[in-house]
Amino acid sequence: MSTTNISEDKTWSEAQSYCREKYTDLATVYDMTDMKRLLGSAENQGEAWIGLYNQTDSNRKWHWSLPGVEYKEDRKNWNGHEPNDVKSPENCVQMSPKWVDVPCAHTYVFICYDEELILIKESKTWEEALNYCRENHSDLVSITNPHQQRWVQRRAKKASTPFVWLGLRYTCTLGLWFWVNDQLVCYDKWGPRAKH
Repeated sequence: MSTTNISEDKTWSEAQSYCREKYTDLATVYDMTDMKRLLGSAENQGEAWIGLYNQTDSNRKWHWSLPGVEYKEDRKNWNGHEPNDVKSPENCVQMSPKWVDVPCAHTYVFICYDEELILIKESKTWEEALNYCRENHSDLVSITNPHQQRWVQRRAKKASTPFVWLGLRYTCTLGLWFWVNDQLVCYDKWGPRAKH
């Protein structure tokens, strides 16, 4: 997982579209490690959009742009009395270096978040794909939460074939599915054709 500072002034929506097209999404804070990483990015470029926004003008409920990531209230990340709706409505958030709510139509530079997921556009068997990924990258992708599921679905749309390999395999001996990263399948996301 990495962040990239984009030195182009865009509205929040334009920045979100740019990050989703070229990276994964606008920057998201999962924990204090992410917050420290983002603070370093913001200090290097001043005020910058992050992926936090409010969907309504009346009910102040904040959401992360990245699907499947829940916003957890943490006052220490906000600047002073923010969020405050001074220039009502202020539904988007920029860092400077703490969080400030501002109108989404303002333009700022922004920080994109990128999780390493590489679509290999070569036809291979599952074993060949597994070996290729292990030799040239880290492994075939393992999906262990709904956020990763949605993100992989978005990336897979760019494939030149109707299906892509995942790092999921079945063991007849134990009678179960498991990911190549050794995690068991804990949820059911089978498509209509998937039978074992």
